[in-house]
Amino acid sequence: MSARPCSTNGWTVIEFAIALVLGLIVVLLASGLLLSAGSGYRNHSENIGLNDSGRHALDILARAIRQGAYIHWDSKVAPIELDDAAPAPVAGLDARSIGRSSADISEVLPAVAHGSDVLALRFSGSGEGGNGDGSSLNCAGFGVAVPHDEDGRGWSIFYVAANGDGEAELRCKYRGASGWGADAIVRGVDSFQVLYGVDTDTPADNIPNAYVNASGIDAMDAALVLSGATPDERLRDLRRKTFWKRVCSVKVALLLHGDSNTRADTVATRFDLFGPAYSAAHGDDEGVRVTEASLPSAQRARARRVVGMTVALRNRGG
Repeated sequence: MSARPCSTNGWTVIEFAIALVLGLIVVLLASGLLLSAGSGYRNHSENIGLNDSGRHALDILARAIRQGAYIHWDSKVAPIELDDAAPAPVAGLDARSIGRSSADISEVLPAVAHGSDVLALRFSGSGEGGNGDGSSLNCAGFGVAVPHDEDGRGWSIFYVAANGDGEAELRCKYRGASGWGADAIVRGVDSFQVLYGVDTDTPADNIPNAYVNASGIDAMDAALVLSGATPDERLRDLRRKTFWKRVCSVKVALLLHGDSNTRADTVATRFDLFGPAYSAAHGDDEGVRVTEASLPSAQRARARRVVGMTVALRNRGG
């Protein structure tokens, strides 16, 4: 009998090592693609959320601005707004916040989120009773009745404050049946900025000639020559002449960020809320330009979005 050679079909150690390395490379590549796809999906979802949040905030702001200075002409008595010494229906503060439960914008607090502004709008309601007939609503959605005195008009006030987690949010402040309150409209606010379109023509034609911030209007008022022998008389004259009653449109802008770091890029972005030309010409207007270098390092990789609009007041301010 002749001997037959033995046949071996197993892998050698070298072949096994090569296969193992190739398998690890494939797994690493697949893991990287999976992580990249997951990060891209999360960033896309964050951007969709920012679009929805921005649209929601702008819708509420637009309704309130259009309603600002509304006069109820169906009253049996002359509307209180016909008194030229009544307070202006539009007011604002630059780089400030306000108290939640204090009256209107009387409690001024330090600014939150890159010098965010305060926008206050006053208007007459419709119908009698606590909530009127429901056709005139404040920014929180509560009805406002016909005012019977100067303090009876409704309020829609927008400002930025920090919630319990330290996250900045845009709030709507209003006066309800039980007092003053405020509700959050949108969270994740890096900056909320407001400009006012002022009609400076004489006689006024209700067309804005310049857009300025609240400090700019206050400076214009400070240059007015007031008449009156007493402080009350001079206050009434200021209310007659104030440039706040010449505001005929409002421009607002919001810089919003997502809830988590989802961006893959490391580009340092600059955000100009009213455009680079305005930011360059008004470097003293805090918050109209925000750079990611000024943000906390733990938040720089979040998705961000600037939203804004210009809204004309349907009613004359004075």
